[in-house]
Amino acid sequence: GSNDIGLDRGQLGGTHIVTFERVGPQILMVQPNYRYRADSANPDEQRAVEDAFAKSVLWGFRVEAEQDGRVLVDATDFVLRDAHNVGGRLPGTYDLDRSRSALYLPRTRGFPKNTELEATLTFTREGGGRGGRGGGGGPGFGRGSINAVTPTAAAVTVREHHSFIELPDDGYEPRAYDPRSGFGSMTYEDYAAPLGEPMTKRFVRRHRLEKRDPTAEVSEPVEPIVYYLDRGTPEPVRSALLDGARWWNQAFEAAGYRDAFRVEIMPEGADSLDVRYNVIQWVHRSTRGWSYGSSVTDPRTGEIIKGHVTLGSLRVRQDYQIAVGLLSPYVDGTETPAEVSRMALARIRQLAAHEVGHTLGLGHNYYASSQGRISVMDYPHPLVRLGVDGGVDFSEVYDVGIGDWDKVAITYGYQDFSEGVNKAARLSGILEAAWAQDLIYMTNQDTSAHPRVHQWANGTDPGAELDRMMRVRRDALDRFGVRAIKAGMPLATLEEVLVPLYLHHRYQVPAAASALGGLDYIYALRGDGREPVRPTRAADQRSALSALLRTLDPSELAIPQSVLALIPPRPTGYGRHRELFPRYTGPMFDAITPAVVAADLAVANILQPERAARMVQQYSIDPSQLGLGEAIEELVGATLDASPANGYEGEIVRAVQRVVMDRLMQLADTARMPQVRAIATHQLEQVHERMMAEEASATDANRAHYRLLAGDVRRFLDRPAGSFEQPMMQSPPPGAPIGQPAMNWISLLDVECSGW
Repeated sequence: GSNDIGLDRGQLGGTHIVTFERVGPQILMVQPNYRYRADSANPDEQRAVEDAFAKSVLWGFRVEAEQDGRVLVDATDFVLRDAHNVGGRLPGTYDLDRSRSALYLPRTRGFPKNTELEATLTFTREGGGRGGRGGGGGPGFGRGSINAVTPTAAAVTVREHHSFIELPDDGYEPRAYDPRSGFGSMTYEDYAAPLGEPMTKRFVRRHRLEKRDPTAEVSEPVEPIVYYLDRGTPEPVRSALLDGARWWNQAFEAAGYRDAFRVEIMPEGADSLDVRYNVIQWVHRSTRGWSYGSSVTDPRTGEIIKGHVTLGSLRVRQDYQIAVGLLSPYVDGTETPAEVSRMALARIRQLAAHEVGHTLGLGHNYYASSQGRISVMDYPHPLVRLGVDGGVDFSEVYDVGIGDWDKVAITYGYQDFSEGVNKAARLSGILEAAWAQDLIYMTNQDTSAHPRVHQWANGTDPGAELDRMMRVRRDALDRFGVRAIKAGMPLATLEEVLVPLYLHHRYQVPAAASALGGLDYIYALRGDGREPVRPTRAADQRSALSALLRTLDPSELAIPQSVLALIPPRPTGYGRHRELFPRYTGPMFDAITPAVVAADLAVANILQPERAARMVQQYSIDPSQLGLGEAIEELVGATLDASPANGYEGEIVRAVQRVVMDRLMQLADTARMPQVRAIATHQLEQVHERMMAEEASATDANRAHYRLLAGDVRRFLDRPAGSFEQPMMQSPPPGAPIGQPAMNWISLLDVECSGW
């Protein structure tokens, strides 16, 4: 129940293929090593590889009784252990207390192909403790702390589940992995591979699906893929999730199947961890967090045995609040605006489709195609436009239905070919035809360098889209006021709604920055005739930089005075938490730090060290490209030459200049490329000279500001090696979805993760 801790109801843990070996009075549970194999008909060759690499004996059981060739073992100790490392994930030091632990019989059951065992486990901490990592209200009492999600931090009682699953038969045919296909892969090393052939074998991860008639263009499946939705999901979310998850049948229809994919309500009494059910869980937490799609996969073949989706219930409420900020819809403060609900439910439909897509084997596709939105495997930002009447247009906020790329990917992964067909040629042809239509797969690794690969962004021109989003943001900010909260709510809670609105552009900023030193490339293969890589056009780089610099204009960063006049200190019972802006001002709302947070988003992305190195490299090859020196000069000029309209904007200008200098000093100190450090240091020396020259003629406020800033720069330039202390940056409120990367526990799962 806490995203910070990273333990969710129904969360999958590690999976293992095991064999049981009798050794005298013991039964050893052994995990073979499938990462190294010999795909050979020679048993001696296979044995040579098997003996070369270690196995793992996971447990030893004693034989308690024996009859007719069968043995009885006591699995109590095996089940009553912390197999999921819950104690290690809890903040502080917790130990398993066996005296407060027991088998949980209601979910300990046997089925023909699987055995389900469960235990109630209690973890204790001497003295109880407060369990740290809190949000607001004092150390340990935030919504992410232990005390927030248990009756007492002294004893944390959870249940851990074990599934023994019969392996599938050998009728599954692995499908070759292609990096263009959109699928995740399973790999192993084949020591029987002929010389000159790759030892690494790669196959896609996918469910087993076969046509009843492989020769037919459209056929029913031998057995459909069925997913089951959590019975605890409330309406109207339940209907939205069913609708969105069912979109995938459109992709299977495009691949030549009829009714091959279904989504139903979970049978009453069924267990979400039972291997017989592909599940979509509706999970509650004390803080909003990731949704994710994971799977149980056979490591021998890549066959997905079970799809397992987890959707965080607070996600839809955050989307609701984003819509409220954009619309300020509460005229009298008592209504439930239909348009706000429509936007939130439209997003949750897309989220259901997205996470189910991961459990079908697909990875994220962030490519901004000329064909528009091509995949539910993207992270879509709400496409909000200004209407012709001056209002906000939500008519195309999210797509409805499966994307064209998703149909291509499912066809690649699940098409069933008849005997005699050249499968490799047909599969390659599917991708060739798609790529010719700009239906292309690009994923997480491509987001920082490719100007058409973005998370939470829209459009193929990231700079132009940033400008458009800033206009939507400004329009909504100018209308923002008491209509953004319901009647009877403290006015201080306007800040919760203001945060996502003020930072409406936060994801388009890195999208625009990806053009700087950007590379237009594809996953090219030898012989495909395509251009593999080229620098982003110089004009596009400069256009993106200009759009980024416009976000630093003080008029864009200033909060309307009418809004500032509405937000008092927070009353008793409504303490501060991490969803709010940082403060320099104690309990009072801080009018400057929102500008600091927003400015740092742009500045940090412009001065990102690897991006800076790419700009240096591109300029050295082609001097017409945007060089790092030019980019820094434009950044410094835009902020030092800013023209504030009033004293409030003047203070914002000074705050932004501090952000620029702090980030520039950080770049000059930490960049790995020496030339990046050299250029950044040279720019700092020039800025120091300018501030010293302008100090005498500056206003009193600017004179004090220049003197401190110039002194800090001088101290940085004169620093002994290794003595520079990195400036403390103001952290933004949580974004995607909790302001930090996915938890380490995700690495334990066969999982793709997403959320906002």
